[in-house]
Amino acid sequence: MEQADLTTGNVRQRLLEFALPFFLANLMQATYGAMDLFTVGRFTSTSAVSSVNIGSQAMQLVTVFVTGIFLGTTVSIGGAIGMDDRKREKSAILSSRRILAAAATALTALLLLLIRPLIGWMQTPEEAVNETATYLHICVFGIPFIAIFNCYAAILRGHGDSRRPMQAVFMACVTNIAGDLILTGAMGLGVTGVAIATVSAQGMSALGAWIFARQAVHESSTAPDAENQPGLCRQILKIGIPIAMQDTLINISFMILTLVANRRGLAASSAVGVVEKLISFMFLVPSAMLSAVTTFTAQNLGAGKRDRVREAVRTGILVTALFGALMCLSSWLFPSALTSVFTRDPVVIRDADEYLKSYSVDCILVSVTFALNGCLCGSGHSFVAFLHNTLAIFLVRIPAAFILSSAFPDSMFPMGFASPLGSIFSILFLCCWFRFWKNSSKNTLSGHLPA
Repeated sequence: MEQADLTTGNVRQRLLEFALPFFLANLMQATYGAMDLFTVGRFTSTSAVSSVNIGSQAMQLVTVFVTGIFLGTTVSIGGAIGMDDRKREKSAILSSRRILAAAATALTALLLLLIRPLIGWMQTPEEAVNETATYLHICVFGIPFIAIFNCYAAILRGHGDSRRPMQAVFMACVTNIAGDLILTGAMGLGVTGVAIATVSAQGMSALGAWIFARQAVHESSTAPDAENQPGLCRQILKIGIPIAMQDTLINISFMILTLVANRRGLAASSAVGVVEKLISFMFLVPSAMLSAVTTFTAQNLGAGKRDRVREAVRTGILVTALFGALMCLSSWLFPSALTSVFTRDPVVIRDADEYLKSYSVDCILVSVTFALNGCLCGSGHSFVAFLHNTLAIFLVRIPAAFILSSAFPDSMFPMGFASPLGSIFSILFLCCWFRFWKNSSKNTLSGHLPA
């Protein structure tokens, strides 16, 4: 397998080179996700926009959970690579395949059972209920493909190969866009066409990731000592489950924000969906940097090169902060130019413009939380990332959304500040935790992480 050694060379250059394919993969995923919303916005109705937004948020819960689980694979393999422990590396691959089978089966069955309760729990507008149910009943069959892609992409990334997962995502992006235009645009299948295109794209990305990683998987499965490494499944899950729960709770908070908006009517519900799609683009660099810092940290800690981790975190914060400032400025200066891409309804555009302006402040704040979360996950402290995000969600973000929405019923602008307030809480929490960790004699990175 082609792999990259992240423990040598210029830190900034190596980190940015490794992060670029993550960014491009995230960009393509956001593009074909946005294409779903663009297609229904241009060729169908406002209710279809709301249904695709609600349905895609439910599917995103599954995606982020699976992605989080297999980040444990990336960290385990990255650490083994850094330690030059090939037996452990191969055993981690085999353990991940066992987790893949269990996760795909359990999540598919669970979502099938929860489709109707989810639709009701999110207070889906009556006009969008049937279309949302149709979307989810089709998309649920893409869950095994989501699991397969994330498993093999994690294996590749643990080896320092972020390029080939990007290529698999490119295959999915082309499939999804073509499917949307043909099935919904040309054939007029509406939400059904969007859902079929989505599942087809997921299948293509799974096929691509499996093809790219099969040589490594084959070598590992034939290793005589690869089956006998105890506890690797537990280690992967110990790292991955807090990440999965953290990302799931973040997406649940997004769903609750949609629930709050749903109570205000169809236009507000659609406006939140439009802004969430825009935010998915604005968070591309922070998300890419989180993933890159995670693998970078795992490999360098495995090699005992702690000073490189600190420089990587600083680089991640600087790059994401600059990008976030640009996104925030654009949202304040040209909000309608951005929101009108996804809808032609003037009421939805007005509400989306208000919501986007205040929400976009978070693009700057997450530069700190995402980079530090990458460091925490890569060093095996994913529970801390889970803890601060959970507290921020339930103590700040959700209460603030309800309070601000109720206090200002005629404007979406105040409600948008709920997410930035949550990030401020997380930054304060992480500053305190890293200072405590730095001063602890038990800290494996003592003196080498930013306080």
